[in-house]
Amino acid sequence: MLGSSSKNFLHYRFKSPTCNLRIIMSNPPRKVGFIGLSNKGWASTALAPSLLHPRLQGAYDLVAVSTTSEASAQASAEKYSKDFGHPIKAYHGDSAKIASDPEVDLVAVAVKAPYHKQVILPVIEAKKDFFLEWPAGISTEETRAIAEAARKQGVRSIIGLQGRHSVALTKAKELIALGAIGTVKSTNVLAHFAREAHFFPPIVSEALNTQYNYLLEKKNGATSLRIAIGHQLDQLTHVLGDFVSVSATDALFYPVGTVVDADGKPTGKTVQTDVPEHYSITGFLESGILVNAFWRGGYASGEGTGRRQYVWEIDGEEGTVRFESNATMGALPAMFEPDLYLNGKKVEFATPGNVVENISVAWKEFADGKGNYATIEDAVKHGELLDAIDRSAQEGRRIDL
Repeated sequence: MLGSSSKNFLHYRFKSPTCNLRIIMSNPPRKVGFIGLSNKGWASTALAPSLLHPRLQGAYDLVAVSTTSEASAQASAEKYSKDFGHPIKAYHGDSAKIASDPEVDLVAVAVKAPYHKQVILPVIEAKKDFFLEWPAGISTEETRAIAEAARKQGVRSIIGLQGRHSVALTKAKELIALGAIGTVKSTNVLAHFAREAHFFPPIVSEALNTQYNYLLEKKNGATSLRIAIGHQLDQLTHVLGDFVSVSATDALFYPVGTVVDADGKPTGKTVQTDVPEHYSITGFLESGILVNAFWRGGYASGEGTGRRQYVWEIDGEEGTVRFESNATMGALPAMFEPDLYLNGKKVEFATPGNVVENISVAWKEFADGKGNYATIEDAVKHGELLDAIDRSAQEGRRIDL
């Protein structure tokens, strides 16, 4: 069955003078084939566990995995066979193999952005619904191609923008809709990629060796603008509405990064980047709300600096909603649940949110066929916004959307 709600059942009641028989038929679970699910990484720590969340009981079942090599595929299949309690098939190489499996209803794809398009198109061609990690391609052009293919084949999509399902964001959206802070006039975001995270210069972890070029070259579509800022802007527009115009300035202060080992000691290696770590973004939303967002990176954030990692304020005429996190990676609210404040008072939750919880909500909505889960069309819209931000920064002018 889909979750535990009775609305997901088909009910038939037969009545006669001597009989009152009720037959209940539940929808079968959607059988998932997962491309890029290994024994470590984001897919293994967040995406796969979310499919096992109690709210999804009976809604999904993992039946096949696919990785780049036969050995890794077999290892993954063995691991998840234990987790899901039944044998799981192993594929490797061309995504068309797992997509053509008649037992697979939906294909989840969690590979690096440069491979999104080539992996997902055979899945769509096989007329399979799909999950695709954000940013859904290395460029808006690729995202549009994926969206066009999905429309042509009539398949449904879900994109990995799970931050819109966070407990704090859901509550804030509800409070604003109820008028708790009056009419919203403006919103302000302050975020920071801490130097201690070692993702971007001036310090880069040796453990991310295979990701140096991936993260640090614009051509790979995995920049801080497309990934992290894209996630945050999805949350902002989900709560407050879409942009109608945007102006932006960017800056690259750390073009060279020192590579450090697991203990944080320099290895003697350096890496270069063409990706700005500072973005100043302003604009107006359809509702007339003024947006001001400032993202910066590379500064030290240890004890004693007093540096704030993530603050997002939404100002209404009668009060303020504020999200806040001082965790090292707090500027990634799609991964780490922020604290929520209403008019200066912290909002407490009986069950704190987390990324697995948020992803499971998206999966549940997709299974039900309604809700707020992001689709490939949302990915196109966000890609166009990010392009406008980049274009504005390059041309020094406001861009209308």
